[in-house]
Amino acid sequence: MSITLSRVNSSAATLTKNRTEGSVSPGSGMCVTCVDGCIGMCEIGKSAYRGHEVIYPQPFGVITTASEKTYPVDYSHFNIMGTAVGAHGIEADSDKAIFPNVNLEVTFGHDKGLKFRLPWIIPGIGSTDIAKNNWEGLAIGTALAGTGLTIGENVVGMDPEAVIKNGQVVDTVDLKRRVKLFTDNQRDGYGATIVQANVEDTRLGVQEYAINELGVEVVELKWGQGAKNIGGEVKVKNLKKAQMLYDRGYVVLPNPTDPAVIKAFERGSFKEFERHSRLGMVSEEGFANRVEELRKAGAKYIFLKTGAYGPADLARAVKYTSKYKLDLLTVDGAGGGTGMSPWRMMNEWGMPPVELHSLLYQYTKRLADKGEYVAPLALAGGFTFEDHIFKGLALGAPFVKLIGMARSPIAAVMVGKTIGMAIDAHQLPVYVERFGQTRDEIFVTAGDLREEIGNKEFEALPTGAIGLYTYYERLAQGLRQLMCGSRKFSPEYISRDDIAALTPQAADISGIQYVMDVGKEEVDEILNS
Repeated sequence: MSITLSRVNSSAATLTKNRTEGSVSPGSGMCVTCVDGCIGMCEIGKSAYRGHEVIYPQPFGVITTASEKTYPVDYSHFNIMGTAVGAHGIEADSDKAIFPNVNLEVTFGHDKGLKFRLPWIIPGIGSTDIAKNNWEGLAIGTALAGTGLTIGENVVGMDPEAVIKNGQVVDTVDLKRRVKLFTDNQRDGYGATIVQANVEDTRLGVQEYAINELGVEVVELKWGQGAKNIGGEVKVKNLKKAQMLYDRGYVVLPNPTDPAVIKAFERGSFKEFERHSRLGMVSEEGFANRVEELRKAGAKYIFLKTGAYGPADLARAVKYTSKYKLDLLTVDGAGGGTGMSPWRMMNEWGMPPVELHSLLYQYTKRLADKGEYVAPLALAGGFTFEDHIFKGLALGAPFVKLIGMARSPIAAVMVGKTIGMAIDAHQLPVYVERFGQTRDEIFVTAGDLREEIGNKEFEALPTGAIGLYTYYERLAQGLRQLMCGSRKFSPEYISRDDIAALTPQAADISGIQYVMDVGKEEVDEILNS
């Protein structure tokens, strides 16, 4: 039986739809009857007059996007297994083995010096407007929760107030602000802010600046992400800014210094320029040299993030992080989460999360079995809730320490921010107003936060930060409940047999036992005793 996995030619992401929504050819996505005289509501039609603009999800700057492709296997094809026996990480006592006593803290890094209160991280939010406009909530909320937040690529290059001399950054406004928002709200040394770099960032000396001028301890090399297999992209509506980016060495389309392009822009033929980053060219020698450079510059911890490339590139990431003793490897599966990536690329390229993460476990275990160092792992690619987090930790146990999430934290920040604006305007929708009319009444964590940080500090918090903190509080309690049911009272005790594959295909791909085979040996022992 043929199953269509992709949706083609119409999507909310590209603001397109079919004229005959109920009758669409599954392969092409075209209306079964394409009529002469149609204004062109589908992606083909819109491309006939807006061309390359329709490659990208829209509207830029106020959305995040992820694939709508259905993969043959995903994390819903696994169930979490519980047991009625014993406890790990706590005394097997019904009065002690209760879910509030589950400890979610994780420590990692070459010296175990990085400590997170919760086993997840935001793995890279960069220069898009959606990131910049919500950074206050992201940074403060993450710091209060004691987890990690990665400052993604191109932040310095996009900053019109950054000072660049002889091709090197010497001062910034945006990066300085992003780091400070986190460090000013960090509590008891928990969590970390990480500065990521791509080709352009490396050429500008962004990480060296962050280490030496901003006191950043953690930096990350970037090979790619799950959303796309090309460099970072944004849209720019201002001609002068487009020209600035061109002068700073970015690929800007169309060329903002071309007189004909300038005239076309001024006529209104197009309203946005595209800024593109270059492809990184990975080699072991280049990787080793860059790691050494960063250590000499004072980096205390070095991470690597890679995307949904094929098995050989994944093997390189695993081997290089092992050989050069990196502190974390993040592997992001296809489908992505992004502020701007080519829409069809996001849907149709790369290794899906379960397949990629299963190979990651296999490759890491091969090195570990040989006694080689293996970097702690973080998994990313569509994780949003506590069950996803548990399954990811279990699939990659004992090597996976963190789960990466970006779109859902941004969503929590945006909702929190929107509620705050509605409170101030006295225009709360009924859906929210039923909980109250003040932040203390609406946000369920307000009482605890007010008690922990003080009234003055709480009143100064942006509601976006409270929204993120509250979302994280939900995830933490939900994860504690799942872990308690599996009798695992700390993440270090989560194991691969804490989940079961619901289909033979999921079992074959992951190496996780098929649900009907779980515990066979123990069953035989019990029944034959």
